[in-house]
Amino acid sequence: MSQLASPPRPQTRRRDVLRRVVVALLAALTGLSLVPTTAGAADQTLTWTAGNSVTAYLTAPETAVAGTATIIFENSRATGNTTGMPHTLTFDTSTPGYNHDVDLNIVANPFDANGGYYEAEVTLTPGTYRYFCSIPGHGPMWGELVVTGDGGEPDPDTTAPTVTADVTGEQDDDGAYVGSATVTLGATDEDGGSGVDTVEYSLDGGAYAAYSAPLQVSEPGAHTVDYRASDVAGNTAEGSVSFTVVEPDVEPEPDTTAPTVTAEVTGEQDDDGAYVGSATVTVAATDEEGGSGVDTIEYSLDGGEYAAYTEALTVSAPGEHTVDYRATDVAGNTAEGSVTFTVVEPDVEPEPDTTAPEVTAAVTGEQDEDGAYVGSATVTITATDEEGGSGLGMVEYSLDGGEFTHYHEALTVSEPGEHTVAFRASDVAGNVGEGSVTFTVVEGDVEPEPDTTAPEVTAAVTGEQDEDGAYVGTATVTLTATDEEGGSGVASVEYSLDGAAFAAYTAPLEVSAPGAHTVDYRATDVAGNTAEGSVSFTVAEEDVEPGPDTTAPEVSATVTGEEDEDGAFVGSATVTIAATDADSGVDTVEYALDGGDWTAYTAPVEVTEPGAHTVDYRATDVAGNTGEGTVTFTVVEADEPEPGECTDTRATVVVDGVDTGVANAETEGGCLNDLIDEDGDYATRGAFVRHVGDVLRPHVADGVLTARELSTILRAAARSTIGA
Repeated sequence: MSQLASPPRPQTRRRDVLRRVVVALLAALTGLSLVPTTAGAADQTLTWTAGNSVTAYLTAPETAVAGTATIIFENSRATGNTTGMPHTLTFDTSTPGYNHDVDLNIVANPFDANGGYYEAEVTLTPGTYRYFCSIPGHGPMWGELVVTGDGGEPDPDTTAPTVTADVTGEQDDDGAYVGSATVTLGATDEDGGSGVDTVEYSLDGGAYAAYSAPLQVSEPGAHTVDYRASDVAGNTAEGSVSFTVVEPDVEPEPDTTAPTVTAEVTGEQDDDGAYVGSATVTVAATDEEGGSGVDTIEYSLDGGEYAAYTEALTVSAPGEHTVDYRATDVAGNTAEGSVTFTVVEPDVEPEPDTTAPEVTAAVTGEQDEDGAYVGSATVTITATDEEGGSGLGMVEYSLDGGEFTHYHEALTVSEPGEHTVAFRASDVAGNVGEGSVTFTVVEGDVEPEPDTTAPEVTAAVTGEQDEDGAYVGTATVTLTATDEEGGSGVASVEYSLDGAAFAAYTAPLEVSAPGAHTVDYRATDVAGNTAEGSVSFTVAEEDVEPGPDTTAPEVSATVTGEEDEDGAFVGSATVTIAATDADSGVDTVEYALDGGDWTAYTAPVEVTEPGAHTVDYRATDVAGNTGEGTVTFTVVEADEPEPGECTDTRATVVVDGVDTGVANAETEGGCLNDLIDEDGDYATRGAFVRHVGDVLRPHVADGVLTARELSTILRAAARSTIGA
């Protein structure tokens, strides 16, 4: 957490400016961060400064110690900002492998109310923080701050945890447990410090299982419980306890009491008590008095057949409804109930977006007489979602057949030769538009002229208009900026709605509040040149009633993967199902593999079994209409790699989908990802963590990995679901 401090008084501020000028000059010359502190200040003061550059901060600290800290960020004339270029100091709170407990985002420029000078109080914890400038086009401005707790890296945990077992229950004169014995396991890791990861037990020589609650043993006879605990670092402690269970003299009374079952209806209600749009019925059952325990819970909607109750039931069909429900305990006793309610349609239902965004690419740069780009070519991708209306989701590009990458600024290609850039844009509703552009780059001999020309920026307002020209319901403002004449490329695009503060423009702006509106906008290129504009319009209220939905959803499936010459998929095939419904909306998507049971579709289905396969699929909308389809394909076995060959060629080490950021180096036994072997057979997550430590620890000694990189990979393994 962080808190911005108030700006200093004018007299104090003038003295502070002089001190900061000296500090900035010394920091630039020595690489040190020198900031005067005052009585009652935080444990330490950390200073970042910025200027005209969009590729690096002028000064930034590299290390700190855990505790409170005063963060100073200055982007002012005193630190050399002569163009008015805005910058931010933003702490990363999402990238794996970094600390995420400081939420800091300071925006500063020489012409703001503070003259580009800000302070914030934060609390730092041991680990590494990633910081960056979030202004579009300033992507290279980032770094890391390493925070230590005691001035150095913590020692690795090599001490096994402490694990104990306690056997309780009623005992006879011989010490045997009457009826049952309860084994309670306890584990701590105070000495090691990495924390307990798994606790497991084995009853009478059986397979080890995860311990989650005290173990009750009621089978008469002698028993032995072996137990073990592993910490996050992979250290394991073991133990064993033996005891005897004898039968009790008296049998328990039979359960003749039905369980207690209730139902609750929730949702938005109108003045008449009817549920608007949908009602949710939650059924709960207990069997405290009978004691045998609840066995099944079932429900029947509007007189239909009873079905197993597994989760809250949502009813969206307009009209009166009755849900009958019942619960049965293990002894066979049943309790029943019923609840009645009414569902009405909401006033307005927005039309779903089924139209893909429009996406184009422009290639700019100096060209020779053959049309080739001299020295480099700049590819600028522009995407809008005016017709669909759900708004842009993501824009991506692929250079020369490589993997698609998130597009956030103009792409410069300087490698001589012919190039192809494929590009695509998806909107919030999942529709995708795509295209490609091909060009040639040749080597150049002349340095480009400096960019002194402002970019071009325009605004287009779209939407349904009434006869007075007002936009009905919503007006969408799309900004477009190019820098073809200047050539340095667009760095940022910003807008201000109705006189509010300027904000970064990342997607078309939807304005739905009725009334007159004005959008001011501006664009700045990498060289700092700025162009401005303004557009005004009026929004009128919308009055639309949707009709009933009688049309089935559109559903399709695509099969992807590596194919051989016969079109068979090598090693595996991935089936991706897509469904859209322009009326009431998609409710469920399901699939059945090779004639099996229907299963809810939540993610692409990977099929690895060699042979011919058929996937049936279907989608049902909220109104109950269903669309279906089938796709058929063949999977063949992949060729076995040579011993020691690197088969997992990803650039970094990835554990259970988490990118650790550690380079996937090659070894004699294959790449690091090959050695980790995520698909191996591990009894527990602790066993997987121990395996990772065993196969990677030797590579710290031979210099392939550092101790810190090994610790990062082990933390990712401990947080994974592998073996769990």
